[in-house]
Amino acid sequence: MSVNVNRSVSDQFYRYKMPRLIAKVEGKGNGIKTVIVNMVDVAKALNRPPTYPTKFFGCELGAQTQFDAKNDRYIVNGSHEANKLQDMLDGFIRKFVLCPECDNPETDLHVNPKKQTIGNSCKACGYRGMLDTRHKLCTFILKNPPESTDSGSASVKKEKEKKNRKKDKENGSGSGEAGNQDNIDAPEAVDRDDDDEDWAEETTEEAQRRRMEEISDHAKNLTLSEDLEKPLEERVNLFYSFVKQKKESGTIDGADKEILAEAERLDVKAMGPLILSELLFNENIRDQIKKYKRHFLRFCHNNKKAQKYLLGGFECVVKLHKVQLLPRVAIILKDLYDADLLEEDVIFAWAERVSKKYVSKELAKEIHAKAAPFVKWLKEAEEESEGSEEEEEEEDDENVEVVYSSSARELKVETVKPDTPEKEEDDIDIDAI
Repeated sequence: MSVNVNRSVSDQFYRYKMPRLIAKVEGKGNGIKTVIVNMVDVAKALNRPPTYPTKFFGCELGAQTQFDAKNDRYIVNGSHEANKLQDMLDGFIRKFVLCPECDNPETDLHVNPKKQTIGNSCKACGYRGMLDTRHKLCTFILKNPPESTDSGSASVKKEKEKKNRKKDKENGSGSGEAGNQDNIDAPEAVDRDDDDEDWAEETTEEAQRRRMEEISDHAKNLTLSEDLEKPLEERVNLFYSFVKQKKESGTIDGADKEILAEAERLDVKAMGPLILSELLFNENIRDQIKKYKRHFLRFCHNNKKAQKYLLGGFECVVKLHKVQLLPRVAIILKDLYDADLLEEDVIFAWAERVSKKYVSKELAKEIHAKAAPFVKWLKEAEEESEGSEEEEEEEDDENVEVVYSSSARELKVETVKPDTPEKEEDDIDIDAI
């Protein structure tokens, strides 16, 4: 469920949304800690790094914080309720996100570590000002400025240009005192201009177009969470339309990553194989398994729930092309198994119970009957592999002998080769000797 970025606004059409904080308490005793599960999504909606609100909680609560960006884990030591943290997040939003003039969250921070200042600019009303740096979080922000901001990149470029100009002046071919005096004064003039240009904006058409794109992208991020409020059926339909559009435009072959990202965004990843089966499979399913293997693997790899939905989608495809596919159910299941899209235990669990969730009870029984030879073969193959492993272990145990030597201090374990029966010698006639 999402809430307004500015929770003091009660307008039902307020478009700036963010996910409600989800907090999970882990550990016991002195090691107890609170993991903010969806901090990345919340921070994305606020257009701030996830470390900022997490550190803000630590400052307000007097607790230590931990960041694990690779695994998206943001932790505050101690046990804290989600509602308490949500109220505390409102304080962070008021101080570091909302515009002081128009209360709009479309703002950017401009950090200048050299001058120890933090600027705030609003894309909606054009406000530009400085933040009060007395809060403890400001020290953290100055040491860890946002990674990519327009003003930041512009100032970095200007720093490089200044250094290059200084080098050019020092290595230049100018002669005389006047030339040397010019070489010294020029960088000072550049420094004075830079102080005034930090907050200047380009007024060219290209710059205006770029700023409009930034505003639209930011608004898109702020409204991105609205889809998650919709019922599951609507989100599945959105995902279906997305995949269908990729298929109709002819770009689906290389769109496996985009399709997975959209499923994760809509929180329907487990159901992905069911939708893909409906759109990508027909009577030529055996060739299509090979063609779209990568698409299905992104959903089914180590995900048994997704594999169950894949079996459900397979049943639906058999229903649509019953004449062509029903006799080939066993070989198609083997293709899915060989492509690593289905695991043995998932197949066994499916084979044990006939379900009418996707097709009629009668058709489900027919499908299971056709699949029985493959399931039987799979079980026998598994039992044989387990039996051969046990036999090898027993043989290894039989060939190990404990040898005791009176001269040795320890027991020695030696592997003894089994005696091979020698050929029986011809009977010797004693009378002939």
